[in-house]
Amino acid sequence: MALNFGNTLPLSVRVVKAREPRHDWPVPRKRKTHRPQRQRKLSEREKQIRNRVANAVHAIRHGIPAYRAARENGVGLRTIKQRAGKDLAQDRPGARIRAKKNDLLLRYLEIPGPDGPTEIAVRGLKAAREVAKYKTAVNRFLRGDRNALDRWKGKKIAGLALITDARILADQADKGLLPHALYRSFAGGAM
Repeated sequence: MALNFGNTLPLSVRVVKAREPRHDWPVPRKRKTHRPQRQRKLSEREKQIRNRVANAVHAIRHGIPAYRAARENGVGLRTIKQRAGKDLAQDRPGARIRAKKNDLLLRYLEIPGPDGPTEIAVRGLKAAREVAKYKTAVNRFLRGDRNALDRWKGKKIAGLALITDARILADQADKGLLPHALYRSFAGGAM
């Protein structure tokens, strides 16, 4: 026998009033808009780590085992996996880690600027290769090839117009301001 404490209906038959909906159904959804992340100022240590990871991925791409590339570049394998994990591939657990053909790593590179070497940030292997080709053309020009910079007139990389003026490049080379390496050095100056 079921006990009834003041309710006129037993619990199994009791009617519960439904809540009123707060809005009309279906709710129109807002479109998500892509908002670029705010660029934060990176510390020198963070820039160094990113450059070391990019160098390690480069070494892996050229056949060096991942653990050795990590050791030679002064970073751990775990750091490489954290920062460049989507740019690496492994067929099965325990298999060799290899680098994909292209990556989207952020690289800090130096190019000749109007007042000396200018550091730029480029994302991806394709953009880094373009900077390397420009640097090669500058070095060919400084060795005497007058037509080396013809391809680069009026071009920009990372929003910065490339220097193709013979006088500016020759003056910077005489002063020793042109960087000799593509990547900035870990000490902060030109290599």
